[in-house]
Amino acid sequence: MNIFDAHSDLLFKLWKNPKLDEYHDPSLQTPLKALLNGKAKVQCLAIFLPDSVPANMRLEMALVQIQLFQEKIAKYDRIKRITKKTDIDSLKSDETGIILTMEGCEPISKNLRLFDVFFQLGVRSFGLTWNWANTFADGAFEKRNAGLTSWGKKLIKIANKNRAWTDVSHLSENSFWDAMAAAKYPIASHSNAYSLCPHPRNLNDDQIKALIDKDGVIGLTFVPEFVKHGGTPRIKDILSHIDHVCSLGGERHIGFGSDFDGIDRVIPDLASHKDYENLIEALERSFTSRQVSRFLMGNFVSRIPF
Repeated sequence: MNIFDAHSDLLFKLWKNPKLDEYHDPSLQTPLKALLNGKAKVQCLAIFLPDSVPANMRLEMALVQIQLFQEKIAKYDRIKRITKKTDIDSLKSDETGIILTMEGCEPISKNLRLFDVFFQLGVRSFGLTWNWANTFADGAFEKRNAGLTSWGKKLIKIANKNRAWTDVSHLSENSFWDAMAAAKYPIASHSNAYSLCPHPRNLNDDQIKALIDKDGVIGLTFVPEFVKHGGTPRIKDILSHIDHVCSLGGERHIGFGSDFDGIDRVIPDLASHKDYENLIEALERSFTSRQVSRFLMGNFVSRIPF
């Protein structure tokens, strides 16, 4: 079955160490060899900058990550940049599509014209902030739990106009609710169910229901701390998150956002993209073929607005 993965930090890893072999470096969790020789049909690659990057360097560093995509990834004939849904429909059986996403809009800051620049460069999903506060919103780890700023609301308005996804995964709860009120095309690229694992990066039942009601998708993630509170999580624990979201009416709103290359700890038997096969085997034991196909790809693809 084909796989749509809504979140990987491959570009960030290549930015940190440009000497890495993007095709088969053993330190990578989403090497291109695994994508092209496995079942990856669409992989979202995030543009992410750590807090250590000075404000006056963030735009440049984001553009460098896009340049790295061009230089090290787009050069492969079987890699295709996805900027509209019909690009996915046109993929050949041996091709993998890449969607560029933004994990934190710090590079845009208050120059909202830069949204158009990043959109023209292929970015199709915009997460307003990472875990902390910025120009647009409070993140999930920000204790004050404030909502969107006026700049955040303006940014979402532009995203709506361009039919781009607004990614709510890293928002504080109040920012989440403001974003849900404003966004026409919300997704959570990599979050799990708070009811099963009480971590601030996960979504509570009301949040998941709101995402469902707005026809969004939640990309269940493989970050161990988001899967199980204490102990070692297993693939069966991811299936528990699927069951829970289904119990909320979300069968048609479940996908996956691994966070590969953004995590150091991994779930046993799910340590890299090639291990998706183990997840698929577990899914096929618990769900119908149609359900599995939707979870792996169909639910995300059917909600692409661009």
